[in-house]
Amino acid sequence: MTRLYWTTTALITAECAGGGLADLLRTPPFYPVMIDLGYPPYLATIMGTAKLIAAVIIVVPALPRLKEWAYAGITINLVGAIASHVAMHQSPSNTVAPAAFLALTLISWATRPPTRRLPNRARLEQVGAP
Repeated sequence: MTRLYWTTTALITAECAGGGLADLLRTPPFYPVMIDLGYPPYLATIMGTAKLIAAVIIVVPALPRLKEWAYAGITINLVGAIASHVAMHQSPSNTVAPAAFLALTLISWATRPPTRRLPNRARLEQVGAP
């Protein structure tokens, strides 16, 4: 499980960091696609910043609650990308990359080690923790 976690995590972190940087610099491949889908140019700055923050949070130790938010943000971004391509009646092939990264994101989230998860509330209650 550890190898699967780190492999998927490395891939989504690279995608977030690379995509975030491309968004901030407004370079291909993401920026032209975003504009083609009808989004305003300033969204690239917002999304680029969010992607870079998510990439950092996913790889640093600890911060389990922020990791949950980062994974949620990445998931929403990728589902939004898929939905945007579908809504614009683009070729189904345009959904392959975001769908693949969505799968990697979900695998990374599901296989993360206990030190990168929120504490199990039921377990805490059994030992008498508040």
